[in-house]
Amino acid sequence: MTVSDAPSVPARTTARPDATPTTATTAEAGGHRAPRRTPGVWRASVARSSVELKSFFRNKQSLIFTLMFPVLMLLVFGSIFSGKVAGTDTDLKQVFMAGIIASGVMSTAFSGLAINIAIERDTGTVRRLAMTPMPKSAYFIGKLVRVVVTTVLETALLMAIAVTAFGLPLPSTAQRWTTLGWDLALGTVACALLAVAYSAIIPNSRSAAAIVTPVFMVTQFISGVFFPFNQLPSWMQTLAAFFPLKWIAQGFRSVFLPDSFAVVEPAGTWELGRIALVLALWSLAGLVLTAMSFRWRGPRVN
Repeated sequence: MTVSDAPSVPARTTARPDATPTTATTAEAGGHRAPRRTPGVWRASVARSSVELKSFFRNKQSLIFTLMFPVLMLLVFGSIFSGKVAGTDTDLKQVFMAGIIASGVMSTAFSGLAINIAIERDTGTVRRLAMTPMPKSAYFIGKLVRVVVTTVLETALLMAIAVTAFGLPLPSTAQRWTTLGWDLALGTVACALLAVAYSAIIPNSRSAAAIVTPVFMVTQFISGVFFPFNQLPSWMQTLAAFFPLKWIAQGFRSVFLPDSFAVVEPAGTWELGRIALVLALWSLAGLVLTAMSFRWRGPRVN
């Protein structure tokens, strides 16, 4: 009898009678593997936001530079300024307080974020995150959550010091509290999106502070933070109107200062509608610039 004539013997199996094929086994039997499930945007964003907040508050250098710098400015200059603003009954110190609170928004939402992204890109963190199954949008949502939390904390801290140590009055009406809310929200979003876009021109982490800090300092001087805005040269006022900080500061002045102070504003009024429009347009511009310029890999990252 030849081999081909031999009766076939059924193959023995060691599988349990009650065993059922898994999804992976079934997929492999068909010649392909089941696709891996990627985390949803919501879960990934929550996880990424938690990581961002933990890393920020555990980094003492970041805490000091981002949160404490405006506080030190408030304490130092608040102790120096005195007298009334020409043509008004408003203390110069109160004008500065409103301006430095606005400056705190830019410190956390623009300076701190731009430097942080430049460092992460230079060290390859951004590139590694882009190669994971995490949705890329979760990275930006995590940054925005971090900025919102730290900006609200910064604003509350500056307001507490200004009210208790320097007599800055709290908003006196519901309308002023509402103005504080939307001015803070729009200013934070505009500065954060511009920070993400601006980080594209930072070549490496070592030059991050040198490229970001001068922009932050110059805009403070031309936006009515350290000096009453009406006392600045006209060309400087025009230049400042192209940047968000001028409008954020003007919105905060409308919240903390008496309505009579509006007569020294460039338009003679608070221009709340224009403030909201300009900050919304800057938010949109920051979003477009981010989409056009953001890079997931630094020049020194393979």
